[in-house]
Amino acid sequence: MFGLSKRVITILFGLLALAFAVGAILLFTPQAGQQARGKAVLWVNNKPVYELDLLRLQGNDPLYAANPEGLLKTLVDTHFLEQVILTEALKQDAARVRVSSAEVRSELNRVREQFGLKEKEAYEGFLNQVGYTDAQLRAEIKTQLQIQKRLDQIRTSVKPTPEEVAFYFEVHRDDYKTEPRVLARQIVVDDKALAEELYRKAKAGEDFAALAKAHSKVGAEAAGALGAEPGKSEPKPVAQVVFPEAVGQAVFALKGPGLVGPIEAGGRYYLVKVEAYLPPKAPGFEEVKARVEEDAKRVKGEGALEAYLEELRKKAQVRFAEDAPYSYKNPAVAQVNGKEILLAQVLQPVFSNQQTAALIQQGLGELAVQFFLPQTLENLIDRELLVEAAKGSGKPFFGSKDAMAQAYALWATREVTATEEEAKRFYAENPALFTVPASAKVVGVSFKEEAKAKAFRAAALKGGDLEALAKAQEGTVTDYGTVNPNSLPAVLDRLVFKTTATFPKGPLGEVSEVVKLEDGTFVVLLISERKAEVLKPYPEVAEEAKERVIAKKRSEQAQALIQELRKKAQIENRLNQVLAELAPKTEEAPKEEAPKEAPAKP
Repeated sequence: MFGLSKRVITILFGLLALAFAVGAILLFTPQAGQQARGKAVLWVNNKPVYELDLLRLQGNDPLYAANPEGLLKTLVDTHFLEQVILTEALKQDAARVRVSSAEVRSELNRVREQFGLKEKEAYEGFLNQVGYTDAQLRAEIKTQLQIQKRLDQIRTSVKPTPEEVAFYFEVHRDDYKTEPRVLARQIVVDDKALAEELYRKAKAGEDFAALAKAHSKVGAEAAGALGAEPGKSEPKPVAQVVFPEAVGQAVFALKGPGLVGPIEAGGRYYLVKVEAYLPPKAPGFEEVKARVEEDAKRVKGEGALEAYLEELRKKAQVRFAEDAPYSYKNPAVAQVNGKEILLAQVLQPVFSNQQTAALIQQGLGELAVQFFLPQTLENLIDRELLVEAAKGSGKPFFGSKDAMAQAYALWATREVTATEEEAKRFYAENPALFTVPASAKVVGVSFKEEAKAKAFRAAALKGGDLEALAKAQEGTVTDYGTVNPNSLPAVLDRLVFKTTATFPKGPLGEVSEVVKLEDGTFVVLLISERKAEVLKPYPEVAEEAKERVIAKKRSEQAQALIQELRKKAQIENRLNQVLAELAPKTEEAPKEEAPKEAPAKP
């Protein structure tokens, strides 16, 4: 939102390194002797980290699986070692936190249960497999518990002031808007004819509550009242989610009192009497104060954690062995008003991106670097500018850098509104956003032989028990459930949603032709409950359309704000120069000398 990709810039500095530490209970180095751990590769605050320590961790890092080379290897090494350094600094800082033997024992029991190691033999075999003794594993678990406790201390050490809580609500007011709700009663029955009869009676004015009490399979004791308190029969406000999807859509499309039904859902029939429609409401601060306080406390705790990890890394004194097998390069790649952005800060979100990891594993790491690094650095520059603006605004912004940047963009665009005309135009120009996709209930039956598939198809058209019919021809039944376009395998998707011809219909539904798949098997589809694609009418989605217009306008306004901040800022982007300097130098082949002319004969 607001031009800041959460996927790219949610980088509470060190959180990946933190997961690296906390999740490494069975991966990090046991407290073995120095000889068993190889040579020291680096020292963090004068404490050595050994070769085997790094090899264990490297073996579980997917970025190394593709054997990166050249510039990519340097970048992966730098990212990896940054995690190691912060992890080691964190372990050292947490070492003073008290953890009892009972806590270690409890966590060890949890680990043993999780890995199915309750029996002594299984546990000892596991220890041998991973190269631990019981004492070493307990020591490692203690370290992890110390880290967790230290992080909890940091998170809970801060508390937002009343002024900060009130301002947080002002900025994030939309997060506390209530959903539209209804006061309603429902009747749920299994028989379509009964549902239609009850609908006629309710339409004619008979008491709906009495009909629900007499006939409904659900909530009869409450006279069909939705949300009613135990033992009572007065409806309370409920959101759309309490209804099956089709029922909820029809109920909330009314936008007022009315009678809906009968609608089939899940094999049952629903009738709903809406007594009142309650539109979305922006609550006052006092109504949601407790929620706001909790949210503000969490956000401020995240900010404290980010600042703590940054300071921990900043203070860490690091040196490498001269023959270290890793290349660690962490120069500044940009300056924003004199503040440096280091290479490792850009690598953090890039290498934690699943797309990047996938490209590297496919041997396309250089492409990933060329595409994601510049984009990510530009986003970090934007974030730095927004954080500076937030701090200079005189308003009590707080939290992580990402949270502050997002909050400032929200606050700066808070006055944006949308007219009815703009909402209608957006609805007309973006029908796909307001369309209920086509759907169908699909069951597939696969066979190894075409003849058996054809025999099953002929039998399925006559009806009978599906499982028995499939078993008779050695078929395998796959129930895909209710599906939409592009959710089935390509061949089957075309058969259900792209084919204009209809299939013969039998007691089990439509029965497709026999289709041969790429793997040589043959499939017959049974299709039922087809629903065509439907564009929701504008009155039903007017509020959503208006919200989408506002979001679009706010995003555009935030982008304009960032451009203004960029014009006033002193920005130096050295990324291309740094990458060129880090790239391995290729030696030029020596030029061949031109053949010398033979001396002229006298």
